[in-house]
Amino acid sequence: MLVLLPPSETKHPGGDGAPLDLPGLSSPELNPVRERLVAAVEALAADVPASRAALGLGRTQDDEIARNAAVRSAPTLPALDRYTGVLYDALDVRSFTRGQRRRADARLAVGSALFGLLRGGDRVPAYRLSAGSQLPGLPTLRALWKPVLTPVLAGAGELVVDLRSGGYADLAPVPGAVTVQVLSERPDGTRSVVSHFNKAHKGRIARLLALTTAEPDSVVRLRALLRRAGLHVEHHAPEELTLVVPADAVVR
Repeated sequence: MLVLLPPSETKHPGGDGAPLDLPGLSSPELNPVRERLVAAVEALAADVPASRAALGLGRTQDDEIARNAAVRSAPTLPALDRYTGVLYDALDVRSFTRGQRRRADARLAVGSALFGLLRGGDRVPAYRLSAGSQLPGLPTLRALWKPVLTPVLAGAGELVVDLRSGGYADLAPVPGAVTVQVLSERPDGTRSVVSHFNKAHKGRIARLLALTTAEPDSVVRLRALLRRAGLHVEHHAPEELTLVVPADAVVR
């Protein structure tokens, strides 16, 4: 089972690993595009106004541009430790035992605008690049990533659970992947799409899938696994599950 997570805009600073080693990352077939994008963000960082425009940053976020300037020399962290925010708080990999962390590193992967795909243990620096960014002189990120990343994901040879947000899923759609929609249900039975706290619920799903010893190989077995864990999961579309949470539990 491969569980795809979105990255986060915010990232833990610093690190204790050697600088970025592209040949040492998983999925080496992605390295030509990785090298092209790393070179582009590094060069762009020399022009602060252009970086602000391309990356959608305000004047108070120039530290993000400095991160890109140091993308090749800065210390690294494993991907699952680098990203922060609501989803990663719910995932809470720092609470895992060593054995659980090995399983998480094998099962969880992050869809990255800069690196394409990162396995949990791949070491990367802090950086700033979003799925919707447009780097000067380059095609769109979707045009760069889709031809090389989609075959990698399609050839995973295992059940793919795609928890990426829309922009990152668009970079490289995965045929046959299982997606999860999160809906809140009010006492009167009406439902609505969960927006911000969708990330927290997906983080909890990712944690469950990282820790389980089961190996679901179909959407039906995945649904059964989530239901055994006490989640209200419905299956109405062939490759989509719907997680229904009480409205008063959405922000917990």
